[in-house]
Amino acid sequence: MIRVTFISADGQTRQQVDAPAGAVLLDVAQAAGQPLEGTCEGQMACSTCHVIVDADDFAKLTRASEDEEDMLDLAAAATRTSRLACQITLDEALEDITVRMPGEFYNMQGM
Repeated sequence: MIRVTFISADGQTRQQVDAPAGAVLLDVAQAAGQPLEGTCEGQMACSTCHVIVDADDFAKLTRASEDEEDMLDLAAAATRTSRLACQITLDEALEDITVRMPGEFYNMQGM
């Protein structure tokens, strides 16, 4: 099992959940009641599942694809360690990962 810690946008709330290896972070977050919309249902056509990954954990992730980088360019409040949760598959290298919810998001499909 992979331990995932979600931190609210204001930093006041932490939620820890265990997820199986192979699970997609977006699915884990939604099942845990986190405020990630995932409007495009993981098709990488929006940035509503944007999360900010802890810097130490970010280094353990596979590199973002060019398409993901393009979507992150459209994400509100994106940072150097931003990723799309639909593109993070949990594995043993991420034995314990921490992600923060961004304070806002843009739904590019609704524009």
